[in-house]
Amino acid sequence: MIRVLVADDQELVRTGFRLILAGEPGITVVGDAADGRAAVELTRRLRPDVVLMDIRMPVLDGLAATQALAADPDCATRVLVLTTFDDDAYVFAALEAGASGYLLKDAPAEQLVAAIHVVASGEAILAPAVTTRLVREVATRRRDPDCVRAVQRLSARETEVLGHVADGRSNAEIAAALVLSEATVKTHVARILAKLGARDRVQAVVTAYRSGLAR
Repeated sequence: MIRVLVADDQELVRTGFRLILAGEPGITVVGDAADGRAAVELTRRLRPDVVLMDIRMPVLDGLAATQALAADPDCATRVLVLTTFDDDAYVFAALEAGASGYLLKDAPAEQLVAAIHVVASGEAILAPAVTTRLVREVATRRRDPDCVRAVQRLSARETEVLGHVADGRSNAEIAAALVLSEATVKTHVARILAKLGARDRVQAVVTAYRSGLAR
């Protein structure tokens, strides 16, 4: 059972998410919060698997709340940011803060449910429209020396795999492209995350772009 916490300052939105998820087998909503500080406190107390995090909230915004949870070594909860197109400027900041996914609020219900399952499983997800904005944002920045050094610690094969991950390919697609088994690709990805100090694939992709490996 995937335990979900909903954090949004609009009661109607919180209620809507609860209704959507109420009928989904394997998912249960364990609580909701109207501001970022309450989201952090409830997450630490209830320990949900996934937090659906809005960005624009009072007291503490979603970015700061995400950073607080990601920096807590005792917190294994993963954050799926849900927001509107008006928040495009926050995409990169949310991912750097430690979010494992970024989905738009106008996404269909089935996409939301699928995203929760993906994030809970340890993977990461980005709305297609968001990916374009992420790439555009990173492209305007200079190379980060720390990211360059991190990528240089990878083996040649791991660097190749990271390039495919940055292109948005799944493990199955990478395996087919490199003529490897999915199990081998999964092992490479795990080692890449460990060497980069990345929480998930999204964080690894951010590092790949900031290092200049991906463009």
